[in-house]
Amino acid sequence: MTPEQINLVQQSFAKVAPISEAAAVLFYDRLFEVAPSVKAMFPADMTEQRKKLMATLAVVVNGLTNLDSILPAASALAQRHVAYGAKPEHYPVVGSTLLWTLEKGLGDAWTPDVAAAWTAAYGVLSNFMISKAYGARPQAAE
Repeated sequence: MTPEQINLVQQSFAKVAPISEAAAVLFYDRLFEVAPSVKAMFPADMTEQRKKLMATLAVVVNGLTNLDSILPAASALAQRHVAYGAKPEHYPVVGSTLLWTLEKGLGDAWTPDVAAAWTAAYGVLSNFMISKAYGARPQAAE
């Protein structure tokens, strides 16, 4: 990610933070609509889960300027997701749901540059988490 992309993600998230509860509801409603099979991985009462989502996003967004500071927590989160039943193919669905939610929450502030910045941020983090959760394929010894 470029410094400009990091700045765009951080600035746009600051606009979403005041509506974080509504954004989290929107996110999970959309996720369960597009991927109903994942609903079984979540508790019936989503109140705490929605708070965790927004808190985690805040940590990640704030840590983008120093990725090494958030990677251990991202690795642990990836491992927990495996225990909940998450699979690598869930990550793109979650990513598209996150982008959709941000687009709805930001309205006119959702520009092509902001979309590209969030896509880059999610790509970096999700690829890292997938590799930590499911392992990178080791290279054959030469």
